[in-house]
Amino acid sequence: MKLVIKNLSKTYKNSVRALDNLDLEIGAGMFGLLGPNGAGKSSLMRTIATLQKPDTGSIYFGDINVLEQQNEFRKLLGYLPQDFGVYPNMSALDLLHYFARLKGVSNTSQRKEIVDKVLEVTNLFEVRNKSVSGYSGGMKQRFGIAQLLLNDPKLIIVDEPTAGLDPAERHRFLNVLREIGTNNTVIFSTHIVDDVNELCHEMSILNGGRLLERNTPRVAEQKLEGLIWNKEVSREEAIVYNEQLNILSSKYNQDNRINIRVYSTESLQTEGFVQVKPNLEDVYFVALKKD
Repeated sequence: MKLVIKNLSKTYKNSVRALDNLDLEIGAGMFGLLGPNGAGKSSLMRTIATLQKPDTGSIYFGDINVLEQQNEFRKLLGYLPQDFGVYPNMSALDLLHYFARLKGVSNTSQRKEIVDKVLEVTNLFEVRNKSVSGYSGGMKQRFGIAQLLLNDPKLIIVDEPTAGLDPAERHRFLNVLREIGTNNTVIFSTHIVDDVNELCHEMSILNGGRLLERNTPRVAEQKLEGLIWNKEVSREEAIVYNEQLNILSSKYNQDNRINIRVYSTESLQTEGFVQVKPNLEDVYFVALKKD
């Protein structure tokens, strides 16, 4: 089933235009929605999840009119918001059985089978009897995935799920998403370029409520072939180049010098720059710079 969004707009009471006539189609697999904080990602996720109404536009998931058939659509939806609250002093096992009953799974043996399955998928089976309130941040996020899988959703939305996770927890969480993304449509909203690069076969870059790029990560990188240049410079040189060139990013190395990456349609070899292979971070910064 395909998610089709057309002419979606949303302006809040404080006059912030969160979504600006947005058009987007998303098919099966992992889809990355990349953008800085305040780009409109969470507004789009909440609108798709029927938690807020847009000012204009339409959303269809297959034959379902999402904005008019909300109850029917919610049966097919799994949503993990940016801030996922849990009940204290209850084990993951008890909480998942509770959520399963709320979702209409009344048969005890069927419910046990479903709960055990989602615990296995999210690598929480061994800690199923521990209180969720005592879980680490990454475990809580994986529990969030476990609860949304209870009703076998066809569309899964996860909003900034790796923010605040340490590297080990992040990789465990991404592995869980990678597994469920093989059989579902998953929209993965984040400002972390590496997350999209590792997981998603298609992506969009969003800023100011508008789509700046819609492509596969590899094709988006290929479009910048021959246009990205790198040079190691001093801090003083970096300040000068920042006024002269379109610097995308700069990173200190171990010698306390700076590697700068520059977008340029003209050769910079005479300035001592070396042409380098584009990466997704370059794609991201070029899109934001052109906006």
